[in-house]
Amino acid sequence: MSTTPIQVLPVIMAGGSGTRLWPLSRAQHPKQFLVLHGNQSLFQQAAQRLTTLAADDIKVAAPLIVGNEEHRFLVLDQLRELKLPPATVLLEPTGRNTAPAMTLAALEASADGSDPVLVVTAADHAYVDEAGFTHALQAAVRAAAGGAIVTLGITPTGPETGFGYLRCTVSANGDHNTAQRVAEFVEKPDLPTAQRYVADGRYYWNSGIFVVRASVWLKALQQFRPDIASATQTAWEGRATDAPFIRPNRAAFEAIPSESVDYAVMEHCPGLPDFDVRMVPMDAGWSDLGAWDAVWEVSTKDTAGNASRGDTMLRDSRNTLVHATSRLVGVIGLDDVVVVETPDAVLVTHRSRSQEVKQIVGQLQRDGRTEQNLHRLVHRPWGWYDSIDSGGRFQVKRIMVKPGATLSLQKHHHRAEHWIVVRGTAEVTNGDQVLLLTENQSTYIPLGQVHRLANPGKVPLEIIEVQSGSYLGEDDIVRFEDTYGRIG
Repeated sequence: MSTTPIQVLPVIMAGGSGTRLWPLSRAQHPKQFLVLHGNQSLFQQAAQRLTTLAADDIKVAAPLIVGNEEHRFLVLDQLRELKLPPATVLLEPTGRNTAPAMTLAALEASADGSDPVLVVTAADHAYVDEAGFTHALQAAVRAAAGGAIVTLGITPTGPETGFGYLRCTVSANGDHNTAQRVAEFVEKPDLPTAQRYVADGRYYWNSGIFVVRASVWLKALQQFRPDIASATQTAWEGRATDAPFIRPNRAAFEAIPSESVDYAVMEHCPGLPDFDVRMVPMDAGWSDLGAWDAVWEVSTKDTAGNASRGDTMLRDSRNTLVHATSRLVGVIGLDDVVVVETPDAVLVTHRSRSQEVKQIVGQLQRDGRTEQNLHRLVHRPWGWYDSIDSGGRFQVKRIMVKPGATLSLQKHHHRAEHWIVVRGTAEVTNGDQVLLLTENQSTYIPLGQVHRLANPGKVPLEIIEVQSGSYLGEDDIVRFEDTYGRIG
């Protein structure tokens, strides 16, 4: 006798900033979009991983991404590389924590009258045992289909003080098939308390993964935080749709109280008759990659415990992480150290103090510096640019335009530009003229001239742009037409 498969909607929370992985992670290119191990970004790994949930009794829909407006084209580009079915992208105009984000996902999931099981995961976690992750999450889906609110609990490997915990009514004893009843959620403990939790056997790290029917989540939020439920509903009802993007009303969304799923709902549910809160234990080599020390933990290491990526040379060093992105980095005689090189910033820290990187990011913000926000290489929806040199009245950029892509029709008040084609074919609008330029050809854009750059070819277009003028900031752009909606 056939049964109807459980309808599952994967929800990927992709709005984080990852400041503790600076200088590789920046506000405009945060850690979920970085390749820290393997050949895919953490976001791509999360999206790919969720496709493995499908089974005879589980049908998995295309993912729903909840992310930042500023990262929308990064999301699309990285999904396109995976060749996955088109995703819907809910764009948050500002961060309001995970409870409003999950509520937006539930409202979108139920907009057509359906009630799928939401599998809500972060975009920036890592797993060593992918099969173990899938097995545990399938068990959670089956429990949630019956109306339970299910989370995945990480089997502790030690008395960790940086994670919240949840306590089950009995020890799972390694049973990864049964959803255990949750007795309580507890805050990050001090070391003696964490040691007691691990010895007890009923405590698990809170993974932040939630599996629940959309209707059950909305009911729980309405009971415990009706203010968040009402405010999010208002923002949702005022949404604008520009497929694949859905944008909640900005003013209404900014008025939503900022709260996490745990504080808003989960901590209130255990023990109440209206809500069945369950936990499936997972022992899959999970890491939240919250700091460079955690990246070292999950990385492949040599016989001395060193992990490296990029062009590196290590001698007489142990348990050290070296990440090079643009040049050779040599390390001699260092133990338990992290070295991260980017074109415009280098971090050196003891592994045990890698959590303190966020303090440097805070100082950069207070000083009004750009290194916390942008890389030297900046991604744009049409491609990217790399600011390779600058001086008092000039700046040199290397620009790549994707095949078929077009920059905005624009002008500048304070700078002129020279463009030299080094690869591909450029279609250049320069005032009243439209030119086709090929390799080694160039053009000059006078100050104040309306202009546009496009790639009509099938290979990437690369140009060198030399800017000269009294002000060279990115805000000196007046847009008249733009494929990506950036007018002004």
